[in-house]
Amino acid sequence: MATPTSDFDKRKQISVRGIAEVESVANIKKTFNQHLHFTLVKDRNVATPRDYYFALAHTVRDHLVGRWIRTQQYYYEKDPKRVYYLSLEYYMGRSLQNTMINLGIQAACDEALYQLGLDIEELQELEEDAGLGNGGLGRLAACFLDSMATLGLAAYGYGIRYEYGIFDQKIKDGEQIEEPDDWLRFGNPWEKARPEYMLPVNFYGRVEKHERGSRWVDTQVVFAMPYDMPVPGYLNNTVNTLRLWSAKSPHDFSLKFFNNGDYIQAVLDRNNAENISRVLYPNDNFFSGKELRLKQEYFMVAASLQDIIRRFKSAKFGCRDPVRTSFDSFPDKVAIQLNDTHPSMAIPELMRILIDIEGLTWEKAWQVTVKTCAYTNHTVLPEALERWTVAQLEHLLPRHLEIIYHINFLHLQEVSKKFPGDTDRLRRMSCVEEEGDKRINMAYLSIVGSHAINGVAALHSELLKTTVFRDFYEMLPERFQNKTNGITPRRWLLLCNPSLADVITDKIGDGWVRDLSELAKLKPLANDQQFLRRLLQIKQENKMRLAIHIKEKYNVTVNPGSMFDIQVKRIHEYKRQLLNCLHIITMYNRLKRNPNLPFTPRTVMVGGKAAPGYHIAKQIIKLICAVARVVNNDPIIGDRLKVIYLENYRVSLAEKIIPAADLSEQISTAGTEASGKKPTLSGISVHDS
Repeated sequence: MATPTSDFDKRKQISVRGIAEVESVANIKKTFNQHLHFTLVKDRNVATPRDYYFALAHTVRDHLVGRWIRTQQYYYEKDPKRVYYLSLEYYMGRSLQNTMINLGIQAACDEALYQLGLDIEELQELEEDAGLGNGGLGRLAACFLDSMATLGLAAYGYGIRYEYGIFDQKIKDGEQIEEPDDWLRFGNPWEKARPEYMLPVNFYGRVEKHERGSRWVDTQVVFAMPYDMPVPGYLNNTVNTLRLWSAKSPHDFSLKFFNNGDYIQAVLDRNNAENISRVLYPNDNFFSGKELRLKQEYFMVAASLQDIIRRFKSAKFGCRDPVRTSFDSFPDKVAIQLNDTHPSMAIPELMRILIDIEGLTWEKAWQVTVKTCAYTNHTVLPEALERWTVAQLEHLLPRHLEIIYHINFLHLQEVSKKFPGDTDRLRRMSCVEEEGDKRINMAYLSIVGSHAINGVAALHSELLKTTVFRDFYEMLPERFQNKTNGITPRRWLLLCNPSLADVITDKIGDGWVRDLSELAKLKPLANDQQFLRRLLQIKQENKMRLAIHIKEKYNVTVNPGSMFDIQVKRIHEYKRQLLNCLHIITMYNRLKRNPNLPFTPRTVMVGGKAAPGYHIAKQIIKLICAVARVVNNDPIIGDRLKVIYLENYRVSLAEKIIPAADLSEQISTAGTEASGKKPTLSGISVHDS
C-alpha cells in the first residue's frame, strides 16, 4: 500500500468509517437488488423508499448471519460461562446504522446506495425505533448488550417483545397526547422468530402436597415464543443474541365452545393470553401494582429460565438432548443479572425448578440460586420499589408465594442469629411487610437471593448502603458494590458524531472506540489552537444541522450561534424540569426589563415523555410550551432566547440533539439518578445540581 502523503490522505486512511472496496460495493449492490426482487417482490419502477430501506436492512443482515451462527457454534463448542441479562426493558433505538458501523461496512453501503441513486440517510430515517423501554434503565440494558458483544463475552439478553413500545408523544395545543407506538406494523427485518423453542408458562392453579414435596397443578398455560435479534460486537466477528418473548395462546380450544357452537368466542378468548406481551408499561419510576405487570414479569422470567437451563444441559452445539444432570457447576457456567426488581421472580422460580422439577434439596438449590443471581438497583425513590400484595401472588403464583415465605423464614433466622433480641430489625428486614395489606418487598427478596448487589453510580451505591438498604448492608456488607453506568461509544460518538470521531481518531488512533480511557491521550492537545478550532467547527456544523431540523419540524428559527441548552429525559418532579422552566422565565423577565442587558444568546430545548397518568408532569409540559409561545413570539427578545419543546424524544432524536448541544442540564434532586454521560462524550458542558 502506498504511503499517504497529504493530511487529507492520512485522515482518509485512518478514518473510522474506512474506505469502500470496489468488490464490496459491487457485492452490496448485487445483494440489495436481489432482496428488492426476491424478498420484497418489487422492481425499481414500483418500489417505495420503505422498500429500499428493507432491501438495505436485509442486505446488511446477510453480513451478520454467518458471524451470528459461528458465534453461537463457538459458544456451544467451548462452553464458556454465559452471562444472562434479564430486563423488562431494552431501549434499543434503530439498528441499521449501528450494525453497519460494527460490521465495518458503512462506507461500502454508502457508496453502493450512492451508485444506485439512493440517499442512505433518507432510508435510515425510515427505520422505526425499537422503543422497548422508558428511559435510563432500558437504555443501559441496550448499551450493556453492545459492550458485552464488543468484549466478546458469551452474553444473552432476555426480555419481552412488546407489540407496542413506549407511546408516541404528540404535542397538541401545548399538551401531551399519547398515541400507540405500533413499531412492528411494517415488520422488523432484524428479528428471527424461533417457534421451535416455544415454551409453556404457567399461571394460577393450586399447590398439591405429596411425599416427595410440592406440585403446582391445575394451572393455566400461556406459550412464550422467542424472537431473536442480533447484537453485533465492534469489528470482532462476535454477534450475540437478544431473545425477546412473545405471548401466544395455547393451541387447543375448550370443547364446550364447540358444543355451544360459540367458535368465535373461543378464538376471541385467545387474546387474553396474548395481551401479556401487548404493551410496555410507560411508568418506570412508579409502582402501579397491576396484575398484568406481574404477569409480564413472571412470563419473561419463567420462559428465560427454562431456556437458560436447556442451554446449560446441552453442552455441545447441535445437541438438544440433556448431557448435564448435575447442577453443581451451574453457577460456574451461568450468571444471571437482574436489571432492577422487575425480573426478581427469577429467584423463587429458579428455586421452584431446582426443587420441584430437578429434585434438589432446599439447601443445595438455595446455594446454587444465590451464587448464580446478582441484582442491579436503579432507584432509591420509595414509590418506585416493587411491593406485590400477598393476595395477588397467592392468586397468580401460589407455589412461588410458598417459596418466598420459606426464603423469608430462613432469612429472618439468620438475622436473629446475627442481631439477637433486635425485634425491630426483624420487622424492618422482613421481605414480608405486615402493615396494611400484606406485601412482598421485591428489592429485599432480590438482596437476600443474590450474591452481589450494585448501584449505578458511586453516590447512588453509597446511598443504598446508608439509607434504603442500610440494615442489609450491616448484615451482608460483602454483597454490596458499585458499578457506575456506562454508555457505548459506538452509538454515542462514532455513530451520532462522526466528524468528531474522525478528528479524534486522526490524533490518537481508533483504540478509543473499544476503550474510552484512551481519550485521556487528548489531554496534551488541550492548548492546541488548531485542534480546538476544528472541534468548534464540528460543533457549529452539528448545531446548524439541528437548527435546520428545528425549523422543518417546529417552524421556529433558532440562532445556530446561540448556546444550545438541553434537558432531555423523562418528565418527573425529581428531574426538575420545572426548575429549568423557572430559569427560562427569569431570563425572559430580565431581558424584558433591560433589552440592552449583556446576554449570551441561548436556545433552550426540553424533551421527554410524561407517564400518561402523571398529571403534574403533564402540567409541566403544558407550562413549558406556554412559556415557549410567549418567548418565541416576542420581537423585543428576538433570537437571543428561544424555547423548543422537543416532541417524542427517543433514541434516534437523541442522536441528533446531543452532538449539537453546548450545555446539558443534569439538575435532578441530588442522589436520585446517575446521568449525563452521553452529552459529556460529545464535548458538552454538564450543569449538575
